[in-house]
Amino acid sequence: MRQGLVVDLGRMPYRPAWELQRRVSQAVSEEKIPDTVLLVEHTPVYTLGRAAHGQFTNLVWDDATLLAEGIELVEVDRGGDITYHGPGQLVGYPIVHLGSYDNDLHRYLRLLEEAIIMALGLCGIDAIRVPPHTGVWVGDEKIAAIGVKASRGITQHGFALNIHPDLDHFRGIIPCGIRDKGVTSMQALLPTPQTLAAMKPLVVQCLGQVLNLTLERQPLNQLDKSLTGTAAAL
Repeated sequence: MRQGLVVDLGRMPYRPAWELQRRVSQAVSEEKIPDTVLLVEHTPVYTLGRAAHGQFTNLVWDDATLLAEGIELVEVDRGGDITYHGPGQLVGYPIVHLGSYDNDLHRYLRLLEEAIIMALGLCGIDAIRVPPHTGVWVGDEKIAAIGVKASRGITQHGFALNIHPDLDHFRGIIPCGIRDKGVTSMQALLPTPQTLAAMKPLVVQCLGQVLNLTLERQPLNQLDKSLTGTAAAL
């Protein structure tokens, strides 16, 4: 298995985490650091993927409601439509060489889905794929959204697993533009309280297995030292 890093960012607003993952992408591309997985819990934000740029068809709440709810709106460079990130949701950004997966972005997406399905299975949740939609589902409800991009053979963005987010915040959008399906969380499906702290090692374990990576934990300050002088990748 190849060596990689996993860095827990804790809770962080979306924009600085996005800037960080672009810097990490550049460093991975230049082989200054190995493939790296960033884990983060975002403050509330709706992100619009490339399919939604300049269009707000699937944004339900108006600016006043967004302000009242404390939710940012950010256009990003991943694929897909609009989604939500917020407290109680585990977001993962695997920044890896796509060549390790035959330069096949669709295969890579399926691997991310498989990792989340495996991690949920360890918790007693029978999760599935629902083609042609990307993501992980329990019945007709999405429990994990996935959206990625690849630049110069390096992946960015990743997955968002609903552990115990405020599901009411999903009412402000039509998640991923899919009108006939719902959203759920681990908290809604299991009888006991769920935590990010408990899920992180399971998700890391399953990601490492499906991506063929041995993931070594590294603190953020050490990653920052490795990135000194590294500009953000486009």
